[in-house]
Amino acid sequence: MKGYTWRISLILLFIIASFVYLTPTLVDTLPSWWSGLLPKDKIHLGLDLQGGTHLVMGVETEKAVEGSLDLVATDLEDSLTQQNLRYKSIARVGNDKVQLVLYDRGSADAAQALIKKKYPDMQIQPATDEAGFIAMQVRINEKEAQVRKDRAVAQALETIRNRIDQFGVSEPVIQREGLTNIVVQLPGIKDPKRAIDLIGKTARLEFKLVDETVNAATATASSIPMDDELLYEKRADATTGAVSETPIVVKKKAIITGDLLTDAQIRIDSQYNQPYVAIDFNSTGARLFDQVTAANVGKRFAIVLDNNVYSAPVIRERISGGSAQISGSFTEKEAADLAIVLRAGSLPAPVKILQNVTVGPSLGKDSIHKGLMAGLIGVLLVVGFMAVYYKLCGMVANFGMVLNILFLMGALSALGATLTLPGIAAIVLLVGMSVDSNVLIFERIREELRLGKTPHAALDAGYDKAFLTIMDSHVTALITAAVLFQFGTGPVKGFAVSLSLGIIINLFTSLVSTKVIFDAYLERAHVKRLSI
Repeated sequence: MKGYTWRISLILLFIIASFVYLTPTLVDTLPSWWSGLLPKDKIHLGLDLQGGTHLVMGVETEKAVEGSLDLVATDLEDSLTQQNLRYKSIARVGNDKVQLVLYDRGSADAAQALIKKKYPDMQIQPATDEAGFIAMQVRINEKEAQVRKDRAVAQALETIRNRIDQFGVSEPVIQREGLTNIVVQLPGIKDPKRAIDLIGKTARLEFKLVDETVNAATATASSIPMDDELLYEKRADATTGAVSETPIVVKKKAIITGDLLTDAQIRIDSQYNQPYVAIDFNSTGARLFDQVTAANVGKRFAIVLDNNVYSAPVIRERISGGSAQISGSFTEKEAADLAIVLRAGSLPAPVKILQNVTVGPSLGKDSIHKGLMAGLIGVLLVVGFMAVYYKLCGMVANFGMVLNILFLMGALSALGATLTLPGIAAIVLLVGMSVDSNVLIFERIREELRLGKTPHAALDAGYDKAFLTIMDSHVTALITAAVLFQFGTGPVKGFAVSLSLGIIINLFTSLVSTKVIFDAYLERAHVKRLSI
């Protein structure tokens, strides 16, 4: 008895733990005393079983190239200023060029040498005389533009993945489709609108100088200079909820973008008790922020998020250290969401939702019903076969199969894994593997009995000889499941998770659980002939 006491205790412990974790799934209303550390979450169901949201999002990759050229223009301004080279203007032209207008040919030659050194991949077009100035254009080549577009989609994919992780969706599907699209599936989300807003929010943060020479109150889109744009600062009244819009004319070119952010945290203003978002820049952003604030003391610059002005403060002094804050008339929850999207990473380019489909749970219920029926019929056929062919030993194998399913469902619940249709397929596969393992063991036991060994000796020899075969098959299957989990997505991962857990559990039930039942039975019943 001492030899298998710990094994029986372990099996009982797993059975109790499985029922405890499955209770929220099996019971509609938990009793009042069910609290504290006791689990309260049901088994998570995938999009194919419980419904959810399916999104196809398109990344506007051209904007990513334009954003990088804006940074190049800002950097060239700083570099030319540092070298005391006189220029009239530096700005992006179109979606693939930066134009420099200089006062003299000597400055143009020096600027050309500087660009060749700093941006060797850029194509410099010949300088031309224009109304007494020297105009020169720098163009990004197609190969580099395509690299930046691909990088923008990859970055957008990671950004969306980070946001969804922070939102708390279990096992979402996030994958690239084609050159510019991203597919997102969110199973079972309770607040799809908030999730879509959070994911789809571009969170493209830009710092732009305010053009104070233009009267914003009377300005229209057609009356402002070509390098300006008309934006609005929205403010909501805390008591009435009324939203007012204040027009602000800003320079089109962004002097700093959210790509240079490293952190964003919500803070509370101690003076006005208002929430704001504190942001930190990386070294490049900190340098640019320092230079821009030093060169524009006394001027206003607008903090623009997705073409909405959050604030437009006056630069009182040079700001070093790479920190700033975004204040506005938002609530604490809005500030928290803003901090999430900025911290998770601003999108390198805007994304637009091309397809938004909400999948209802009715399809899932039908799938669950058919899947359960198929599984139940399969299990009953296997149980009948094992009982007839292997008699009493077959019933022990059937008990092990039931334990397999119980332990697997309990483990899925305990780990918070998601059950999908492929996951149900993995459970059916597990039933087959469980039977296969027991058939291997029983056939070895039969061989030992035919050699004249006692039931106990034949049992030990059968398990020993089948051990390596079972272990080999399970380890190779586990490796396959690991590969599927590593490179698969969504339902494939769900299949891999169920299969991996099932393989480990099946090893335990096949080699430990059924063996301990046989050991206890043979020791207590003093069996002279094994029913197999």
